[in-house]
Amino acid sequence: MKAPSVRPVRCAIYTRVSTDHGLDQEFNSLDAQYDAASSYIKSQAHAGWTLIRSRYDDGGYSGGSTAPTCRDCWMISAAGSLMSSSSIRLIV
Repeated sequence: MKAPSVRPVRCAIYTRVSTDHGLDQEFNSLDAQYDAASSYIKSQAHAGWTLIRSRYDDGGYSGGSTAPTCRDCWMISAAGSLMSSSSIRLIV
C-alpha cells in the first residue's frame, strides 16, 4: 500500500513585543518567541512543514496589525509565497 503523500507547507514566524525594553540584550523576548515557534514548526516536519529563512520581528510596537513587519509577513502570505504562518504569543 502506498503511503499518502505529504503536501509541503512553507512556514514563517512573526514575533512582536509592545515595548523596546530589553531588545538590546543578546537574547531577548523576540528571540525566545522565535525559538519556541521554530521548535514547533520543526516538530511538524513529518507533516511537511518547513521554516523559511526570513525573520519577521517587530520590537516596540503595540498592536500587531499596525506593525510594519506584520504587514510584510501578511503580504507575502497573501501573495502565495507561504502556505502557513505560525505565531506564538507569550504572556508573562
